[in-house]
Amino acid sequence: MTTTALPAAAATETVAPVKPKRQRTVGANIGIALIVVYCLIPFYWMVVSAFRRPEDQFSNLPVPWPISFRNFLGVFGQGVGFGRSLLNSLVVAGVTTLLTLIIGTFASYALARLEFRFKNAVLAVIIATSMFPVISLIVPLLKLFTNNLHWINTYQAMILPSLSFALPLAVFNLTAFFRQLPFDLEQAAMVDGCTPGQAFRKIIIPLAAPGVFTTAIITFIAAWNEFLIALSMVNQKQMQTATVAISKFTGVSGSGFDQPFGTQMAAGVVVTIPLVVAVLVFQRRIIAGLTTGGVK
Repeated sequence: MTTTALPAAAATETVAPVKPKRQRTVGANIGIALIVVYCLIPFYWMVVSAFRRPEDQFSNLPVPWPISFRNFLGVFGQGVGFGRSLLNSLVVAGVTTLLTLIIGTFASYALARLEFRFKNAVLAVIIATSMFPVISLIVPLLKLFTNNLHWINTYQAMILPSLSFALPLAVFNLTAFFRQLPFDLEQAAMVDGCTPGQAFRKIIIPLAAPGVFTTAIITFIAAWNEFLIALSMVNQKQMQTATVAISKFTGVSGSGFDQPFGTQMAAGVVVTIPLVVAVLVFQRRIIAGLTTGGVK
């Protein structure tokens, strides 16, 4: 019997050292921290600028001193009407989100569950409608709302265009989510005596809560931050949204000669607060929906 010796290269081959798990975790945390800091710096500078005195608005100090609330008082001062603008934004964003969820949920469920001809073509057309730039549709919408429908300075003039841009994305997201849900759940519910409508309402909707609330967050933020449509369809001060009102600020003095950086930063902080609250509330619902699962 003869034995063969392993080649020297193979015998002396060494395995590359593996980084310890703790070292990999520290590197990942540092990367995440850098990304978070990069994303929060503009918001932090907005808050700092909001609390500066109007005469210190060009200061580069990282902390405002002395702290002043004059910018916030200027935002909600007499004659500004920013509170009404916030209410208008809430109405437009809230109604747009509600209609988007109602229409988008039913449309997405039909596209995900029903079989009919040209289903993929219908979905492609829906997605294609979101590719039109807003500026290209302002002129025909303005002509339609002014001459035919007489909707200028109304909520529906801002809600319907925002709805047309929010629906394609909502349908795309929810259709992909409904396709991931097993059809056996609905069949089991119908075996137990549920109608298709009851199976949809009692089984599918609770399981689709993560996708629904994620779509709600995206739609609400997009409708809340919308500017071009609200600027074009409204020319009355009492109907303008918060984003339009911020663009028309004249400063603390209201004379129009001072630069309104401080009041705009203060208004930006006020406008951002509802978005932060909405994200935190919906995030809890998303986590709760993910942890329930289909087995439960």
